[in-house]
Amino acid sequence: MRRALAALAAALVLAAAPAAAETLRFSSQGDFLTADPHAQNEGVNTMLLYHVYERLTSRDRNLRLVPSLATSWEKVSDTRWRFHLRKGVKFHDGTPFTADDVVFSIERAQRPSSNYKVFAVAIGKPRRVDDLTVEIDTPGPAPILLEYVNTIMIMSKAWALAHGAQEPQDYKNAEDTFASRHANGTGPYRFVSWEPEVKTTLAKNPAWWGIADGRFRGNVDKVVYRPIKSDATRMAALVSGEIDFVLDPPLQDVARLKSNPAVDIVEGPENRVIFLVMDQGHDKLPYGDGKGGPNPLKDLRVRKALYAAIDEEAIRRQVMRGQALPTGSMVPARVSSPEAAEPRLVPYDPERARKLLAEAGYPKGFAVHLLCPNNRYVNDERICTAVAAMWAKVGVRATLALQPRAQFFQKVDRQDFDIHLYGWGGAPTDPGLLLGPILHSYDGKGHGDFNSGRIHDAELDRLIDASAVEMDPARRSDLMRQAILRTREQVFTIPLHRQVIPWAVRKGVHVVHRADNFLTAQWVKMD
Repeated sequence: MRRALAALAAALVLAAAPAAAETLRFSSQGDFLTADPHAQNEGVNTMLLYHVYERLTSRDRNLRLVPSLATSWEKVSDTRWRFHLRKGVKFHDGTPFTADDVVFSIERAQRPSSNYKVFAVAIGKPRRVDDLTVEIDTPGPAPILLEYVNTIMIMSKAWALAHGAQEPQDYKNAEDTFASRHANGTGPYRFVSWEPEVKTTLAKNPAWWGIADGRFRGNVDKVVYRPIKSDATRMAALVSGEIDFVLDPPLQDVARLKSNPAVDIVEGPENRVIFLVMDQGHDKLPYGDGKGGPNPLKDLRVRKALYAAIDEEAIRRQVMRGQALPTGSMVPARVSSPEAAEPRLVPYDPERARKLLAEAGYPKGFAVHLLCPNNRYVNDERICTAVAAMWAKVGVRATLALQPRAQFFQKVDRQDFDIHLYGWGGAPTDPGLLLGPILHSYDGKGHGDFNSGRIHDAELDRLIDASAVEMDPARRSDLMRQAILRTREQVFTIPLHRQVIPWAVRKGVHVVHRADNFLTAQWVKMD
């Protein structure tokens, strides 16, 4: 009896004891880019910063918007919203969080050097009502205001002013600032250090409001992110136990890893479409044959020819090892894409591609520069190598420029390319989060900030603008459908596929796989 009671007491003590604190060591191909929360909207960088900086809202495991720094909100009118802020929140330096920080952060994100300007400008004018209340006056009716608000990370106004960080870092021109190397958020982890190309370290914030709120569900007290470019080295580190989690295991290794007793593979589709962007803004292309004549990519026949020359099924089967979902749509989330946009517009047909090129005045093809990252999207380098080989068969001579993601995004933002590979997606499933940033004409004021190909089409702009302020769901859906189909018919871009994302974890590491491909460290449990 005494032994039974002793065993029960020991079990109760163990059950009551907190889980042992652990260090999560994880990796992917590319490095952390900047600590400035408004400087660079890129997946891995944003994923790390979301652990340090918070937004007014966050997302649950099913990607639904939930309260975060704002506890509640209401629509006062079609053009005014009121947000009620969480009491007792402090930044990592101990400064209290107030409405002044929200107003400052939204206005900072609207500045010219911000890579979040397209979302922040759509939010409108924030105004402090009192310490814990903010009102926002939107430029017009705002059917997806909460999605825009969810993109803006909140900084400490006092900290930014004290360190000369009023303006976002100008990332595309490689500016170095205090805020690009240091961070001060309210999130579950503090920013400890960043050693470029070596590691980025975060440490648990014991004062995070979410601990008392039950949102810290794991036992990770330290996060160490290591960029490892080599697939073989990255996966060897996982198998040996040097790394606990790999965000981007090479697809050719997935089948073998599934049979490894030391590794678990967690799979699922990602809300991300991979596509090709063509320069339609310059009269002459920056590279290739464009220097000697008109820009061939402005001709619809040429764009159709490039499309017809790509065998996406071969890319899916051979390059992606079946881990891709071919599409003719630009919408990242399949659930939100019009059915009519899903099949590819131009069938794979090299002979038709040659005829279209000849009709456009390029019977012998032309030379072009293809810019691609080599450590951002799944098999990005291999995709571009395959596309270049397919174009060569119809006379289009593509010179590959393969660059790490840091340099790649700088060149894209400067429009320093002829054609480039791109990906767009994340947690939101509303097509409006694609149409305004990617497909609307660029105006330097928030529209088309990610329209690197400088697509300019008055009818497309009209449809996008109308959908952005339409409060009737059915009418708005129809306007977006028309915009998506017009983009397709004019071949303003060449959609390839949606990514399927496998994660690789060391046995005993329990993660929550989400369709935005974001790891949430405070949910990770390590045995």
